[in-house]
Amino acid sequence: MAEKTDKKQVNEGKGKFSSLDLPDLPKRLPPQLEFQRTRVLCNLDAPIHTDNVMYGGAYASMGVDNSVQLDCFRQKFRVEVVRLTKDDMEFDLIGIDPSIANAFRRILIAELPTMAIEKVLIANNTSVIQDEVLAHRLGLIPIMVDPRLFEYISENDTNNEKNTIVYKLHVRCQRGAPRLTVKTNELKWLPNGSELLLDSKNSDSNPTSKPRTYTSFSCSQASLPKFANNPINPMPEITIARLGPGQEIELEAHAVKGMGKTHAKWSPVATAWYRMLPEVVLLEDVEDEDAEKLVNTCPVKVFDIEDIGNGKKKATVARPRACTLCRECLRIGEEWEKRVSLRRIKDHFIFTIESTGALPPEVLFTEAVKILEDKCERVITELS
Repeated sequence: MAEKTDKKQVNEGKGKFSSLDLPDLPKRLPPQLEFQRTRVLCNLDAPIHTDNVMYGGAYASMGVDNSVQLDCFRQKFRVEVVRLTKDDMEFDLIGIDPSIANAFRRILIAELPTMAIEKVLIANNTSVIQDEVLAHRLGLIPIMVDPRLFEYISENDTNNEKNTIVYKLHVRCQRGAPRLTVKTNELKWLPNGSELLLDSKNSDSNPTSKPRTYTSFSCSQASLPKFANNPINPMPEITIARLGPGQEIELEAHAVKGMGKTHAKWSPVATAWYRMLPEVVLLEDVEDEDAEKLVNTCPVKVFDIEDIGNGKKKATVARPRACTLCRECLRIGEEWEKRVSLRRIKDHFIFTIESTGALPPEVLFTEAVKILEDKCERVITELS
């Protein structure tokens, strides 16, 4: 009778099992199942155990709750910065699901706003580069300014100092001079707005009125506190074009705020990518000649040789993080797949961000976290 009562409690538990209901069941998975749940095994032919078990009751028969719990996530989740420079950043995301890591990557590439050249007004272009190609090259130049200081502009909005940055480019290669390389440091920031006339007849009909331009700011951007000591310059030393003797380029470029999902020129990262942390395990001791053969075979020097005394040497795993899964260590011979195991940890990601220069990489990741947080709040609001 007691046995029937226990089964009834289990059936009515709606998939949630506690130690009171199932006192005899283990709280941990068997080693082989735990390995399949947490590791990807990279064999010589193909990786296996690549799927993630998402269902909370997948291991309920063994007394293990696989559902996502906030307290457990807080204990396991960590962010460890490995390398941080002005342009790039490498850090580890530990205890996180692949879908979350991929969400950060997609937000960094497509949903973080930057400033980029959207409109190019060409007054004169006698170079070999077509107007369309020249405008496209200008649009891909990173603008070194914090996009959070500007507003989005729509079709009905007028250009002003809060939503538009204006640059001028006027270079000419003199006749008889060598070819001239035009770089981004030739782009001059116009804090007062456009200098190209929109309608030259306006000044003839009414001499007292000022000539109208394409963009006229109500106040100078240079007078704003945020730009007083920080001029808005594009990334320097990027080649725009090469001019031959007698060739000339005169244009004006307008930069506005946008996101990478509209066009790649607004993407704040040169690249953002991640990979699972490699785990290299020697299943048996590799000594003497085999150790030297293993060390010399690996192109990224994952293995090293350790002196164990009596003139003997043993191979050790010195730098597993550097493993690229080339599998050269498994191709030494048929028996080497039983001696070396290449794995990936499913919840440990090595994340790399390379910034284009608009914002530091650590700020980019912080802004990506805020965007993902806003998305989660919107979902919760719609569900409530």
